[in-house]
Amino acid sequence: MSLQDRINNRMDKEAFKNFIPSNAEEVRYYQAVKRVKKIKGFYTHAVVYLVINIMIVIINIQNLKDGESYFQAHNFFTAFFWGLGLLAHGLSVFLPDFIMGQNWEERKIKEFMEKEKANKWE
Repeated sequence: MSLQDRINNRMDKEAFKNFIPSNAEEVRYYQAVKRVKKIKGFYTHAVVYLVINIMIVIINIQNLKDGESYFQAHNFFTAFFWGLGLLAHGLSVFLPDFIMGQNWEERKIKEFMEKEKANKWE
């Protein structure tokens, strides 16, 4: 059974989390699957951000007193600070090479593996 067949099999989703690729094609496919999951997570975060903030705006407008302006600082706290978090999430998904350098994750894994190997013999 190919890697893609195993991933598509709903029974094997849990096993994929602990999957160790055995050749270059499987490594590339595994990395692509991880990347797609990160992008999907960001889009989900963005949709939740929009829905919740639209609901907050509607509630805030309904609670305005006659003649009161909507443009007050407390009406924008959630959108602003959550927006900063969403921006950071987006940067981590779409610009990981810019922030950490190319193949940072792989280099870090190799570094930890080498440290662990060295510690076992001491």
